[in-house]
Amino acid sequence: MSKAFVRESDGDDEDDAPEGARLPRGTKNYMTPAGFERMREELRHLLRVERPKVVEVVAWAAGNGDRSENGDYLYGKKRLREIDRRIRFLNKRLESAEVVDPAQQKTRDRVFFGATVTYARAGGEENTVTIVGVDEVDTDCGRVSWISPIARALLKAQEGDEVILRTPAGPETIEVVEIRYPDAG
Repeated sequence: MSKAFVRESDGDDEDDAPEGARLPRGTKNYMTPAGFERMREELRHLLRVERPKVVEVVAWAAGNGDRSENGDYLYGKKRLREIDRRIRFLNKRLESAEVVDPAQQKTRDRVFFGATVTYARAGGEENTVTIVGVDEVDTDCGRVSWISPIARALLKAQEGDEVILRTPAGPETIEVVEIRYPDAG
């Protein structure tokens, strides 16, 4: 069968999602304005810079004759597929995004999307996390997804509240020490 008639994807671009960035069915794709802008900038870069460069290399390599052993051509085609997959993913995520600006949060005494929360564990150790969208997660910087176990435990809590965090080692009680939101303006 010709490769032209074989579908590489069933159309569900969630398969293109990086591990951990999958949204549970029926949930909204919340994002901060900064996260939305970062994704939009990545899409622009892929479309205007990266993809045209690779297309140029593939066209040049294709003109060199035998494509079966042409490394530039084979690598270029592979890279082009990767770029196109990422473009499809970014387009889909940006179209479904619901941008929520944490600076506009009116109820600042409770934990909601976009909050930066400092909490204390039983041994007194304090951790700080910022609750962001699934595509904005960066655990090294303390940014956790709003669907993560820690965020789910903290949502709607107030300073001084003790909440139960469900961990693989069993439930753990943590206390909300501080809640911060970015300033509006």
